[in-house]
Amino acid sequence: MKTTIGLVLLTCASMATAGENRVYNVNGSEYEGYWAKVSDDAPLVLLVHDWDGLTDYEMKRAQMLNDMGYNVFAADLFGKGIRPTEVKDKRQHTGELYKDREKLRALMQGSLDFAASLGGKADNAVVMGYCFGGAAVLESARAGMQAKGFVTFHGGLGTPEGQDYSMTKAPIMVLHGTADSAIPMSEFASLAEQLEAAGVSHEMITYSGAPHAFTVFGSDRYREDADKKSWNSFGQFLQATTM
Repeated sequence: MKTTIGLVLLTCASMATAGENRVYNVNGSEYEGYWAKVSDDAPLVLLVHDWDGLTDYEMKRAQMLNDMGYNVFAADLFGKGIRPTEVKDKRQHTGELYKDREKLRALMQGSLDFAASLGGKADNAVVMGYCFGGAAVLESARAGMQAKGFVTFHGGLGTPEGQDYSMTKAPIMVLHGTADSAIPMSEFASLAEQLEAAGVSHEMITYSGAPHAFTVFGSDRYREDADKKSWNSFGQFLQATTM
């Protein structure tokens, strides 16, 4: 798969202070990610948004990761200026990528490549995402993306027909709500069986009473206990997988 990237524009982020918006090009289309750097030598986290697109939420998580000592590139998988607010629009943009898995893989790889062009250590990176972003992370894992680990928070766990984890080269962590009605526990169990069969190192944790999107601050789905526990587990994963 050929992916082309390029720097188009640099603007200061108006909604956060620790990083900056970066516009980049993947296969002829513009995307606007968020680059938050702490040092030249820090490990890299590629952070992938949920079905709202890249918003304040991902910037906040990027700053939290900065505080832990990680450089972060929050990717944009929808396109510059595309930040859907209506459910029908969110479904449209995610649905288009679910139907075009090659494009989804190219966007993920292109985002990682662009982060590397900014100075991010792509050879010492963990890829993580929320909801739709979690599904994109697992897509990259199945594609054989070179990373130190893959982490999904309440993400889509299904494996498309014809795909498997035979090319996955790094550990996977799945952080999931047991009360998630959008992504049922049957998919969680199926994924565990697939990873075990493929010999992929994995850690999978569920949190009682946690619904879908349990990490989203300020929402009626937010569960503080599950959010804090899952974030701590993620931090331990980062320490164990990055140098």
